[in-house]
Amino acid sequence: MFDLIQKIFEIKELRQRIAYTLIIFAVYRLGTHIPVPGVDTAALFNYFNSSGGVLFNIYNLFSGGALGRLSVFALGIMPYISAAIIMQLLTAVIPTLEKLQKEEGDYGRWKISQYTRYLTIAISGFQSFALSVWISNIRTETGQALISESAFLFIFMTTFIITVGTVFLMWLGEKITEFGIGNGISMLILASIVAGIPNAIISTYEQLRAGSLPVFKVAIAVLIIIIVVAGIIYIQEAERRIPIQYARRSSAMSATATYLPLKLNPSGVIPIIFAVAILMFPSTIAQMFATQSHIARVIADALSPQSYIYFIVYVALIIFFAYFYTAIVINPNDIADSLKRNGGFIPGIRAGTQTSEYINYILTRLVFAGSIFLAAIAVLPMFLVKWLDVPFYFGGTSALIVVVVALDTLHQLEAYLAMKKYEGFLKRG
Repeated sequence: MFDLIQKIFEIKELRQRIAYTLIIFAVYRLGTHIPVPGVDTAALFNYFNSSGGVLFNIYNLFSGGALGRLSVFALGIMPYISAAIIMQLLTAVIPTLEKLQKEEGDYGRWKISQYTRYLTIAISGFQSFALSVWISNIRTETGQALISESAFLFIFMTTFIITVGTVFLMWLGEKITEFGIGNGISMLILASIVAGIPNAIISTYEQLRAGSLPVFKVAIAVLIIIIVVAGIIYIQEAERRIPIQYARRSSAMSATATYLPLKLNPSGVIPIIFAVAILMFPSTIAQMFATQSHIARVIADALSPQSYIYFIVYVALIIFFAYFYTAIVINPNDIADSLKRNGGFIPGIRAGTQTSEYINYILTRLVFAGSIFLAAIAVLPMFLVKWLDVPFYFGGTSALIVVVVALDTLHQLEAYLAMKKYEGFLKRG
């Protein structure tokens, strides 16, 4: 690890990329502490803590605490993720968008990205409007409103500011991807989760000192988290290696092991993020209007993270998006065609259609096992909160995101170091 860190700082471009990412993180964290004008943030935070429940904790976790402060980044990056989900679904069912993505090259992908940005603005505008309307109607126990401005002015300002903040956050994520390290959107989610860990640890320590939280419960929770992290690393790095042979290679080269690696979890953490984004949208809107509508109250109760309906739908969405996203990123037909063009084949399997069917068969079984693992990890926090009464929402979902994003970033750093090593070799030659 220390050797890797030393090698990283020896390369100027890599140092600049890391510094750029850290600066973006600092800007993001600064934005999460800048509240929108006209609201009593202390009273709002107390209201969320007393009435928000588990749903608020989840959303606040993904926004880095910005929702609890009603900051300019209150919605976090979730509207962009929701827009990306919708665009991927539309691309799969609308032939025009599918052709644009697959056949138009860089231009097609750029157009899809543009549509995703426009949809992000629409979603964030609607969500920020609903959020501002809800907050403008909240009253404390003494009957005092949380806002100091007129309702119309507050709703207009809050909708505009939070929407612009979401767009700016989307832009920051794209800049990390272009000039920094790792995937920008994933890195921002990582920063949101990591930012809440110190406060969670401090809160737990204070409750331990006060005696309100038994030591053995914390010990069990910590042990489970360690086991989960170890399991995530093991499963995330696991892969099925399909042997490949090439007809045009010499006998000396054919002795070298060649294989097609397929991850046990090809979709990474995307299914969980997508499932959370899908469930958050209707449940949040329903909870906002639960006091005015009986139907909204029923929907909010049904989609509460503590209900069995939420549990079943959550697991089903994770499994669905695991298959859906894998089908987008891995095409067995393309792999089979590429092997056939390069003279490669799987021993015992005829090139072409049979190779595609064989890869699809293997991939289907892998995704099933990987999706079950993801679902098991994702629902673990519910049991930690419900059974152990742990005072913070850090469990499977957040641990999975942190570990997977950290592993992907580490692999990118290693690939970058390897590339620079070969570049140096070529220059010396």
